Amino acid sequence: MSFGQSKLYRSEDYGKTFKDITHLINNTFIRTEFGMAIGPDNSGKVILTGDVSGGSHGGRIFRSSDFAKNFVQTELPFHPLVQIAYHPQDSDCLLALSTDNGLWVSKDFGEKWEQIHKAVCLAKWGANNTIFFTTYLNNSCKADLGLLELKKTSDFGKTFKVIGTKIYSFGLGGRFLFASVMTEKGTTRRIHVSLDQGETWSMAQLPSVGHEQFYSILAANEDLVFMHVDEPGDTGYGTIYTSDDRGVVYSKSLERHLYTTTGGETDFTNVTSLRGIYITSVLSEDNSIQSVITFDRGGEWVPLRKPKNTTCDSTARNKEECSLHIHASYSISQKLNVPMVPLSEPNAVGIIIAHGSVGGAISVMSPDVYISDDGGYTWARMLEGPHHYAILDSGGLIVAIEHTSQPVNVIEFSTDEGQCWYKYTFSKDPIFFTGLASEPGARSMNVSIWGFRGNFLSRKWVSYTIDFSQLLSRSCEDKDYTIWLAHSSDPSDPSDGCILGYKEQYRRLRKSSVCQNGRDYAVTTQPSVCPCTLQDFLCDFGYYRPENQSVCVEQPELKGHDLEFCLYGRRELLRTSGYRKIPGDKCAGGESPSREETDMKKKCTSTLLSPSQLAASPSSVPIVLAVVAVLLVTAVAGVLLVKKYVCGGRFLVHRYSVLRQHAEASGAEGTEGTDPSSPPRKGGYHDDSDEDLLE
Repeated sequence: MSFGQSKLYRSEDYGKTFKDITHLINNTFIRTEFGMAIGPDNSGKVILTGDVSGGSHGGRIFRSSDFAKNFVQTELPFHPLVQIAYHPQDSDCLLALSTDNGLWVSKDFGEKWEQIHKAVCLAKWGANNTIFFTTYLNNSCKADLGLLELKKTSDFGKTFKVIGTKIYSFGLGGRFLFASVMTEKGTTRRIHVSLDQGETWSMAQLPSVGHEQFYSILAANEDLVFMHVDEPGDTGYGTIYTSDDRGVVYSKSLERHLYTTTGGETDFTNVTSLRGIYITSVLSEDNSIQSVITFDRGGEWVPLRKPKNTTCDSTARNKEECSLHIHASYSISQKLNVPMVPLSEPNAVGIIIAHGSVGGAISVMSPDVYISDDGGYTWARMLEGPHHYAILDSGGLIVAIEHTSQPVNVIEFSTDEGQCWYKYTFSKDPIFFTGLASEPGARSMNVSIWGFRGNFLSRKWVSYTIDFSQLLSRSCEDKDYTIWLAHSSDPSDPSDGCILGYKEQYRRLRKSSVCQNGRDYAVTTQPSVCPCTLQDFLCDFGYYRPENQSVCVEQPELKGHDLEFCLYGRRELLRTSGYRKIPGDKCAGGESPSREETDMKKKCTSTLLSPSQLAASPSSVPIVLAVVAVLLVTAVAGVLLVKKYVCGGRFLVHRYSVLRQHAEASGAEGTEGTDPSSPPRKGGYHDDSDEDLLE
């Protein structure tokens, strides 16, 4: 895109050659803010949104069902506000939100459209054919924020069901449906969770937050939720809590978690190359930033081990004792010389690549690139100075290009997981490098290098594609692989490798093997169940693990207070030994916490909220929800009883029956934001809670 003209190119050989196909879209100017809407599951579906004159009745899209070999121009009966959303399982079904807040659906890949609802603020696909959406009643989405209705339809708008009122925002994460709901007083809001698509709701038991604080869902899957709760004041940090398998009861996982306030950043990173591993940053008492890692889904966080043959920098108090600190989103936001966030791929078992420094805290000096081949237990310096990097051939090949303001013409590559590096000159004339691109999934042997020559006025864009299959021409055989036990630290220990209740052996490529895994390579594992230990348990609500301890102790602020706990709106006997098994943990037998169980519920005073008092909704995994809770102080017979809506820092839990049964003319849309007219936001779970923005 340059000087108001769109050029569309297509490549069928991984970027080695390109063909100009601009004529297929009639030389139309394409609105780049909508991007290319790519269909799910390799469907071959592509949608481009064209720019039309201001006086036109509707917008214009170009549809392709054959991987952009051909396009069909389609005039829309509306002007799209955001990118069109595909049904997750059926790429022929589409959702769109119009600039006048209408919700439109198509069942034939955009050939025909039907408006199913007006006054829609946000909509998302749910399970099966369910569409969740919020609507405003009076003025606009922003004016009615906190007064929105949450609805759903499972038949593409033939019938509707109101599942919540007084809604501020909603989101989906794994199998969990979240909603931010205004309270009875109308000045605070609270998070609610549903596991049955909004039919029933429970209030998340988390510490209350004020209007200047926020919640953020850092990660969510089928088993649990990582929730960040901001600390009072402009501290820039908060606490991470992990949920039970219902997403309702939360335990403290990590304190002083770095997460700046409005519009801020967090370094929370899910390591996809090995299960149970996450990396993030904490803000220490002296305001330095340090990296920590968990290998058991937040059960315990520890510093990253110092790489071998490295020295501690000036940030270390003891030159002999320090750790590795990882640069991620926060460093990039602070304009440090960090071109990429940490990288891992599900099919490159155990590999993590990241920029970092070795010392007592993250350094502002130019970082080096480090690699771990065992999921973060051990690290080695891979490259000096900042680089752009990519994983190819399921980890059998790693490529990198130096991050510099000067023109480059050399790419580096390694076939032994970063131990040894080779250089290849891809062009006689250097280029100003702008990007490294490879096919998603890290299975390709091809990588494209993008850049330009000349100055701004006479810039000429160029692309070089390198096919490493000519170098690694031999296909890997059985002799090239070895059996590797994940999470192993002491082979003599019978429980060595046990994480989340079981150990896994992987078939991995030997570092000395120079061959290609190929596109058909599949990660194979041999799991085996482990006996239970205390490491298989999280601290139950009201308990926490002091630093460097495995035993759960009662939270100080909880002592001396009666706990009110109502689950599902009925009286339940709630007992705890201070521990609960980590969601997804598969251990059997072995050690079981022996502490005497304590009845945590003294009384049950909650009642079901009326339909006018609650609303809920689905939301995408990345979510930030702000909630303010109040302490109820009641005087009884001259005795002041502290009845906390936050029991030891946790909300009472309610179960809500259907809030409203009647169907209305209401619809759904396929966007992800309380204000769809706002500019597109980066991916992730992290947003400013004051607006309860969901992604």
